[in-house]
Amino acid sequence: MGATVPGLSREDLETLSIPLLPLPKQREIAAFLKAQLGEVEAARQSALHQTRELLSFANATVRDSLNHPETQTRSLGDVLDEVRAGVGTGWAEFPVLGATRGGLALAKEPVGKNPERYKPVQRGSVFYNPMRILIGSIAMVDDGDTPGITSPDYVVLRGREGLVDSRWFYYWLRSPYGEHCIASLARGAVRERMLFNRLAEGEITLPPLHVQQAGSQALAEIRPLKTHIEKQLREIERLPARLLAQAFQE
Repeated sequence: MGATVPGLSREDLETLSIPLLPLPKQREIAAFLKAQLGEVEAARQSALHQTRELLSFANATVRDSLNHPETQTRSLGDVLDEVRAGVGTGWAEFPVLGATRGGLALAKEPVGKNPERYKPVQRGSVFYNPMRILIGSIAMVDDGDTPGITSPDYVVLRGREGLVDSRWFYYWLRSPYGEHCIASLARGAVRERMLFNRLAEGEITLPPLHVQQAGSQALAEIRPLKTHIEKQLREIERLPARLLAQAFQE
């Protein structure tokens, strides 16, 4: 067993001094913390439940659109356009964006060598990490997001004009339908790179564009709701430390 505080040895821990409160006061604090931390956990679970409900709504919206009688099976390579060109000399004007299991995020790593080769990701761009697509590292620049650039190793694509609504496709790709398609294309090791030419071999059941667009309008409500819930979760996660500080104030 080791100490839970980084850099604090057992010897240091054993020499720490703590205020010895009267037993009734200790019990009072313990009861307070138990009740309050229970409320915090309930709030956290509620927020997580809302997140799951958003995912269920997204999948149901995609499923409903696929039930349209005029759907057609198409090759992904026939309905998507890959963005290959780099952003060029203006790369410093843009944030570096990445794709995570949660969607769009600022990249953790700074711009590497040959920054002009970083690919532009603008509103409607769908992109993914070819090494991590199997676990859902897929993102989209949606309305209200700041356009940016992403690693030249990432795959960036858009729905072909007049055929595919990019937002609808993004949620399809993250849905069980997209997951099944990706899994069916995976060959070899799990961490094998799935570049666009591999993804292009897949097939999609595609409803008419107007049906996609109707679903897309409903799906547009997810991002602001998700952002609000994530903000709530961050606040909830700060509460235990605040409660502990409050409980032990003299």
